[in-house]
Amino acid sequence: MMSINDYIKKYSHLFEVSPTYKARELSVKYGFLDYMIERYMNMFYDDELEDFLYHCSVPIRKSIRCNDLLINCNDLVNRLEDKGFKLEKVSWLPHGYRVINSPKSPSLGATIEYLSGYYYIQGVASMVPPYVLSPTEKDIVLDMAAAPGSKTTQLSQLMRNKGVILAVEKSRERARKLFSNLNRMGATNVIILRSDVKVLSKTSLRFTKILLDAPCSGEGLIPIDPSRRTKTTLQDLKNFSVLQLELITIASELLEDRGILVYSTCSIAPEEDEFIVNYALEYLGLESIPITGYPAEKGIEEFRGIKFNSGVKNCIRFYPHKNGTEGFFVCMMRKHDN
Repeated sequence: MMSINDYIKKYSHLFEVSPTYKARELSVKYGFLDYMIERYMNMFYDDELEDFLYHCSVPIRKSIRCNDLLINCNDLVNRLEDKGFKLEKVSWLPHGYRVINSPKSPSLGATIEYLSGYYYIQGVASMVPPYVLSPTEKDIVLDMAAAPGSKTTQLSQLMRNKGVILAVEKSRERARKLFSNLNRMGATNVIILRSDVKVLSKTSLRFTKILLDAPCSGEGLIPIDPSRRTKTTLQDLKNFSVLQLELITIASELLEDRGILVYSTCSIAPEEDEFIVNYALEYLGLESIPITGYPAEKGIEEFRGIKFNSGVKNCIRFYPHKNGTEGFFVCMMRKHDN
């Protein structure tokens, strides 16, 4: 198996970008780092590029996930609309609603329904990975980067509080937020492990399903957080890629044979998405599984002269200009029998 260091070295030019004049022009016009624009020029056709850049400045509607562990979703909608909210059901998400209008008071995060755990304020695309993983009460699930708990509580909801979820979080402060959200949302089948996930490699624990919602640059969150236009350097991006490669390697070790891994990021960067999945498919014995039922784009099969494993086409991507969501990447993989 190729080591992570050798893999990074083999494709080192991914992290060496020389912006063209056009990229520098667009970076000034839209307020991005020029190396980011140069990469986007390799991802989008000319007529689509500025559409994407423009929509990075268009606010995304807030959305919520109804927690039907604690309330009937129709009842929740009625209660919130009585308070002056207007909700629109997301047709392709079982528990997802866009917030079309909000009253001046109370705010979305200050209603009695929110405090009671009846809903979670969560991006539409962010709800997709747990649905793709589709855990049941028979599963032993690992959530590798759990805090603050949006997807952990969603997994618990889908499992109807049965089965077991091991939620890992290294930071004490973030673990507190995770604990608070688990309590608020009534998620009772979750065990929190406040530790580096690497320690699990030293145990005999194995999991039927794993969610790796990986730490990333957040390059898909630019419409929500404009600071991300200039926040991540090329070296930062490389550091994230190395961490993600380490985490997906650990995930493959902890996954049972024929087990399912869902890898996701709130990034549109191929260096954090297809590049990572390519390593898993080529060197870790995983195979990609098609994801259906979502209005998303296919994974990018070629980027800056690199042809990835054809299995990356089974991954899906969300974009603000095409989906009206945050940028997001999701891939489902299965482990081969040893």
